[in-house]
Amino acid sequence: MIDPAFAFWLAAVPAAFTVGMGKGGVPMVGMLAVPIMALVMHPIAAAGMLLPVYVVSDLFGVVAYRREFSGRNLAILAPSAAVGIAVGWASAAVVSEPAVMLTVGTIGLAFCLVRWLGGADAPARPADLPRGLFWGAVTGFTSFVTHAGAPPYQMYVVPQRLPKMVYAGTSTLLFAAINWMKVPPYWALGQLGAGNLKTAALLLPVAVAATFLGVRVTRVIPEKLFYRAVMLALFVLSVKIVWDGLSALL
Repeated sequence: MIDPAFAFWLAAVPAAFTVGMGKGGVPMVGMLAVPIMALVMHPIAAAGMLLPVYVVSDLFGVVAYRREFSGRNLAILAPSAAVGIAVGWASAAVVSEPAVMLTVGTIGLAFCLVRWLGGADAPARPADLPRGLFWGAVTGFTSFVTHAGAPPYQMYVVPQRLPKMVYAGTSTLLFAAINWMKVPPYWALGQLGAGNLKTAALLLPVAVAATFLGVRVTRVIPEKLFYRAVMLALFVLSVKIVWDGLSALL
């Protein structure tokens, strides 16, 4: 039988690595961290433990992409995400996490199918206020409740066809802001205890090193391959979210 402590670190180190790679701009890989940790602990506890790793890794991602981002998108998405986080915090006691996961996963799958069945040939859509405010709020809400903010974010940003590095930088900076905004409510809900902070501190060197590796990988990936990876990762993530939501409901 595998020692529980060994099994924990066997999951925690790869989880921290995926966090860092995601903060470096590699599409969606950071979303694998909580599912990996869920193999050895409750997903909510895993999310609380990993939040400090996300937050500190974000600082290095922000530095790496400080000159490559869409200011208009951030100006629209960050404030609306704050509203979504506030709604998630206020409704934490009554919201059905499985139902939210099922909804988010279904949105992601529908978006992938539309893009693959001809939507990818549609003209690029500029950043606009009505859609941005809506999808930004949904991103903040789902990120707070289920740590699955990527699908609604993609619904708004991918159709804009941003340059690869601008897309990566915008994603990194936005989710850095979201993660920092999640710290006070997570603290209030008891998800950031001393034990979690100590464990996170031990995982930070792995995440930080992976962040810089992720930036390097993102820079060398051809743009078409990059966006194919984005869509494939979104599809796989959405299937996983739908499966988890259905499993919890049933």
